[in-house]
Order: sequence, then C-alpha cells, then structure tokens
Amino acid sequence: MDTAPALRDTPLVLGPGARRQRLASALNAAYAEGLLSEQTLAHRLDALFAGVLIDPVGLVGDVTRRASRRARRKDIVDGLTSRIFGRAGTKADGSGILLALDWSGARDELLIGRHSSCDVVVADGTVSRRHALLTFRDGGWILQDLESTNGTQLNGQFVGRCRLRPGDRLALGHQLLQVD
Repeated sequence: MDTAPALRDTPLVLGPGARRQRLASALNAAYAEGLLSEQTLAHRLDALFAGVLIDPVGLVGDVTRRASRRARRKDIVDGLTSRIFGRAGTKADGSGILLALDWSGARDELLIGRHSSCDVVVADGTVSRRHALLTFRDGGWILQDLESTNGTQLNGQFVGRCRLRPGDRLALGHQLLQVD
C-alpha cells in the first residue's frame, strides 16, 4: 500500500479565491496609502470580482512602491522580450493570468478558447478556438482538453482530463493561467 502523499496534496494549498482576496487587500492598502483614488479603487475592485480572467499586473502592477531605475529597465526589456517571442501572459514568477472560478456551483460549464463565442476568451494565437471545457461537478471543477492543437498542461504535465484545485498552474498553448 502506497502511503506517500499525492504530489498535489500539501498543507500549503490555497483556498478558493485566496489570490483574489490578496489582490483586493493590495488594492485596499494602496488606497489607504493614497496611491489610488476612491474611483480608481472601485473600478479595479469591480474588474477583480466581476471577471473570470484577471491580470494581476494590470490591477496592482502600478501601485507598488517606486522601483529602482535598473528594475524598471529590466521590466521593460522583459516585457519586450515576451512580446517578441510570443509569451504573452507570462509573468516573471510564472504565475500568468488569474483564472477566477466560482466554486459555489452557480455555473456548471465554462468553455475556454480563442473564439468570441467562448465563455472565457483567451486572445493568444497558441490557444485553439475551442481549447478546453470546465465542468463543475461535486464541488470542484473538471478540466477537459477538447483535442486542442497545442495541448493543455496542468502544473507542467500534459493532461486530457483532470480535476482543478486552487493554486494550480494551467497552460493553454503558451498562455499561462493560475487557478483561483
């Protein structure tokens, strides 16, 4: 009998919505420090809690303390490099864009792809028009690759069908998404 814990079972697993709550806390702290106006805070909180795909850098990337000149230059070079080599959505820490799922079961299916008819539209050329299907079942989300051209990876492993957990890193083609 194998008693070793599963690879994904760790005591530090994030709960559903944990990354979204951290982003909200960062926005509230920036407002408290006077870095954001009340109107900007309200707009960004609306974007944070209304969308399924959330770009953390777009929400809080400009509210951090002023970086050194060298750090700003590195960010510019990294941004240009990722655009040139087609790694859009890839952040320096590899986290990518936040895929904020509703874990209450209000929706039972989400279609992810490049086509405008999809529930979650990912505008990246390496993502298929109908790339993957998310189905809510038994309190969790099940991911199924829809025979996409570039495949779907979960935490670095190619998958056809699997259960998602908060904190998982999902790669659709070259587009990185972090499940929250």
